Amino acid sequence: MASHRKPRPAGLLAGIRTPALATVALTSVALLSQTAQAAPSDRPSLAEVQEKVDALYRQAEAATEKYNSAKEQSEARRKELDTLLDEVAERTDELNEAREKLGSYAAAQYRSGTALPDTATFLLAEAPEDYFGQAQLMDRLTARQQEAVDEFVERQAATAEKRQEASESMETLSSSEEELRTSKATVQKKLSDARELLAELTAEEKARLAAIERKKEEEARRKAEELARQQAAEEKARQEAAAEEAAEEGSTGGDTGSGGSTDASASQGRKAVAFAEARIGLPYVWGATGPDSYDCSGLTQAAWKAAGVDLPRTTYDQVNAGTTVPVSQAQPGDLVFFYDDVTHVGVYIGDGMMIHAPKPGTNVREESIYYDGEGSIHSVVRPS
Repeated sequence: MASHRKPRPAGLLAGIRTPALATVALTSVALLSQTAQAAPSDRPSLAEVQEKVDALYRQAEAATEKYNSAKEQSEARRKELDTLLDEVAERTDELNEAREKLGSYAAAQYRSGTALPDTATFLLAEAPEDYFGQAQLMDRLTARQQEAVDEFVERQAATAEKRQEASESMETLSSSEEELRTSKATVQKKLSDARELLAELTAEEKARLAAIERKKEEEARRKAEELARQQAAEEKARQEAAAEEAAEEGSTGGDTGSGGSTDASASQGRKAVAFAEARIGLPYVWGATGPDSYDCSGLTQAAWKAAGVDLPRTTYDQVNAGTTVPVSQAQPGDLVFFYDDVTHVGVYIGDGMMIHAPKPGTNVREESIYYDGEGSIHSVVRPS
């Protein structure tokens, strides 16, 4: 039987459903649009990636210098502890000899039948000094026996003192080794984070980043050339002034003297440069001091050692191991330090250029001292 219900007008149906559908559709479009716009903004820009990577490498280098310092301290503490342990063993042998001497006196008295129980107990005691208050026992000892007792007590005290020093040194060593492990973990974490950031770049982004680096290198080299021209002009003026002074002194028969110490310093600087040049191409390895790889301060330390000067291990100490000079007066062999926290160093070779071990993943190379901008230069130091 057919239904007598009248169909609902199409217009009425459209009037009820269309606004709702339109709202849903508009909302979906808006959300999709927001999602499309949000996705790119969540990804860091190339400049941000480069900034983060550079910061991570600098932080890793700072941690490397802390690692180098902790390693140096740890090695020193271990040598100190080994020496103390040797001294403890030596003092213990002396103590045992003194104890045997006391025992021999007691045994001799027993054999001769002259020993008194209290005297024997005194001579064989672990701590004879505990009996010093008993004057009658001391009176019974011969001069040689009293000397033996004094020697024993003295050596016993010396042994106890050395054992205490060794114990304290062991605690210090433990602290240094813990700092060493912490610094090593920090370096590894920073380097891992930097590698992960670089791995996320697309081929096109890596190419753009390389182009940015080339532009940065060109600017750094331009600044180096400016410094080279400035230094050449200043050197020419200095030589002309020296020639005039020499001529005046010659006419009066005077002697201007020689720049012996300056000449010696320059000679050492050239030797340091020659060493560094021979290491170009070797890999940067954090904590390395050669001969097959180096970190920044390991290279400068080795270069100046070849020139006959012993530099400290870390940048923090090397920066205080000589005379600070203006950048414009830098000479071959001088050390150029970077950043406010003094965490990088290179060997100046002249004309605004240096040789350094830059960072993990790179090799020892020649580069402008302005490689990270003029503001990154902390100071120039001439080792002495």
